[in-house]
Amino acid sequence: ILPLTILLASIMVFGDFAENYEFAAMKSTGISLQRVMLGLSIFIAALSLTTFLFANNVIPWAEYNSYNLRKNIAKLKPAMAIAEGQFNEIGNFNIKVDSKSGDRGQFLKKVVMHERSNNRNGNYKVIIADSGELKSSENSNILQLILFNGNYYEEIYNKDPKEAQKKPHAKSYFDTYTLNVDLEALNNVDLDDKNYNGRYNMLDVSGLNYTIDSLYKSKSNNYKGLAETLYSRTSINNLDQNIKPIKDSLKTEHSNNILDLFDTKTKVQILNLSLNSMNSTKQIIDTKKKGFEISDKWLNKHIIALNEKYALGIACFILFFVGAPLGALIRKGGIGLPLVIAILLFLSYHFIGLFAKNSAENGSINPIFGTWLSTLIMLPLGIYLTRRATNDKGLFEFDSYLNPLKKFLNLKPKNSVTIDGEVINYNFLETYKTNRLMEVIKNYESLNFDESIKPFAFNILTKRHVSIAQLNENGITVNDSYTNSKKDAKDVVEYSKFAILFYSIGVILLILHFVFKNNKLPEIASASIDLSLICIFIYLLYFVVTYLKSTSFYKHLEPKTKPINSILMLLGLPFYAISHFLLKNKIKEDLDKSCIENVK
Repeated sequence: ILPLTILLASIMVFGDFAENYEFAAMKSTGISLQRVMLGLSIFIAALSLTTFLFANNVIPWAEYNSYNLRKNIAKLKPAMAIAEGQFNEIGNFNIKVDSKSGDRGQFLKKVVMHERSNNRNGNYKVIIADSGELKSSENSNILQLILFNGNYYEEIYNKDPKEAQKKPHAKSYFDTYTLNVDLEALNNVDLDDKNYNGRYNMLDVSGLNYTIDSLYKSKSNNYKGLAETLYSRTSINNLDQNIKPIKDSLKTEHSNNILDLFDTKTKVQILNLSLNSMNSTKQIIDTKKKGFEISDKWLNKHIIALNEKYALGIACFILFFVGAPLGALIRKGGIGLPLVIAILLFLSYHFIGLFAKNSAENGSINPIFGTWLSTLIMLPLGIYLTRRATNDKGLFEFDSYLNPLKKFLNLKPKNSVTIDGEVINYNFLETYKTNRLMEVIKNYESLNFDESIKPFAFNILTKRHVSIAQLNENGITVNDSYTNSKKDAKDVVEYSKFAILFYSIGVILLILHFVFKNNKLPEIASASIDLSLICIFIYLLYFVVTYLKSTSFYKHLEPKTKPINSILMLLGLPFYAISHFLLKNKIKEDLDKSCIENVK
C-alpha cells in the first residue's frame, strides 16, 4: 500500500503544480525541478528507511503473534481448524473435506480421514464418506463427528512375514458412522502460548541470515548424505583392494562380457540382484528429490523474505522518482488521470513482482533476482522520466526512437526513394493521369526526372489495371523476365505476411504458457503450448515456401542480382519479426532495379 500511496501522491502533487503553472513561476525565479524535489527526496529517503525498520521489526512481531493466536484458536475450536481442500489435524485424526457449509461450518462434503495408531507409525485406518456433520454442546468435552454413506478401510498387522505379504485388510460399508473426539485437553489451551516461531515471515534480518545459513548447511549435508548412501550401496568399500593379480600361463580367450564367466543360473541371480538394486536406488533418489524440492522451496522463501525487507524501502524511493516527474510531464492534478496512471503503473509493478516471486519460489529463477525484478524495471523508468522532466522535454518524442529503427529496417515513406542520402518523394505521381504516367516512363530524362521514378510510375499504372498490351500499344516495352519476377515478388511478400502472423501468435502463446504455468494453471498452460507448437509448425511451412518463392524470384530476375544468403535466412528464423521487413525491402529494391532496366 505504501509504494502505491507514494506513487499516487507524487503524481497528484507535481501534476497539480504543473497544471496551475506553479512550476513555471518557480523556474522564472530560478528554482529548478531538482531543487523542488530535493526536500521531498530527503523526506522519502527517511520514509524508506522507516519502512525498512517497520518491515524488519513490526511486521515480524505482528506475524508472530497473529500466527500463534490462530493456532491456539484452532486448538480451542477444532471445527474452525478444518480448512477446505487440505488435511487438518484434530486429535488422532487427519481430516480433509472438499467443502463446508452451515452457519458454523458444521456440514461437510466428501470427507477423508486417516486415524493414527499409537502402536504403529503410519496411516493404517482410512475412512471415506460422502458427507458429515460436526456436533457439540457448550458443556460437553466431546466433539461428535457423524459421517454418512462411506467406507472404512483398515490394514491388518500380522507378525508372520508370509501372511503379511498377502496384505491382509478389512473393509466395511456404513450408512452412518459416529466418531467421538475427546476435547478435555483443549480446556487448558493458553491463548497467549507462543510456541511457533520458525516461520520466515516471523524473522528479522539477523534471524533470516542465520536461518538461511543453517538451511544452506543442511542442504549441503543432505546432498552429502545422499551421496554417501548411494556410494555405500555399491559395496565398493567391502571389496578387497590388496588382491594381487595372478598371471595365468595358459592362454585362453575371454569375452568382453563379464557375465560370460558365470553359468546361466548365476547370471539370472546377478541380473535380478542388479535390477533390484537399481530399482531401490531409483526409489531412494525419487524420494530424496521430492524432499530436496521442498527444502529448496523453503530456502527460497527465506531468501525472498530477506530481500523483500530491503526491496520495499527501495521501491518507495524509486516510485517517488517515477511519480514526481511523471506528474510534472502530464500536467494533471487531482483524482482523475493521475489515479488511473498510478494504478496502471502499480499494477504492472505488482504483477511483475508477483510472477517473479512465484517463479523464484519454485526455483525457476534466482530468488534474489526474482525479488528485485519489478524494482529494477522501475529504476530505469524513474531515471528516464526524471531526466526528461528536468530538461523540460515532453513525455515521449517518438521520432528519436523511430528514426534509428526505420533506418535499420530500411523503412521509407510511401512512394519515396533515397538517393545520395536525400529522400525523394514521388507522391505527386498519384495525381497524374494514365497517359501522363506513361510519358514519364518513356521520357523521364527530358522531363528532368531521375530514372528511379520509373518503378513508382509503373506500379501506379498496375494498380489502375493497365495491362501489358496497353503499355505495348503506347510504346512501352515490358520484358517477360520482369513480369515473372514481379509475380514472384508478390508471392514472396504474401507468404511472408502469413509467416509473420503465425510466428507472432506462436510466440505470444509460448509466453502465455510460462505465465499460466507459473500461476498453477496447468490445463490452460498445456493448451497454450499445444497451440503454440501448431502455429510455429505452420510458420515454418510458410517460411520454407517464402524461401522457395524468393529463390524463384532471383532466378527470373534480370539483370542478375546476388540472391539472399540461405544461411542468413536461417539465422533470421527465430527473429522473423525483423527478418520479414528486411526481406520485403530487399525484394522491393531488387525489383525496382529490374524495372528500370526492363521497362522502357
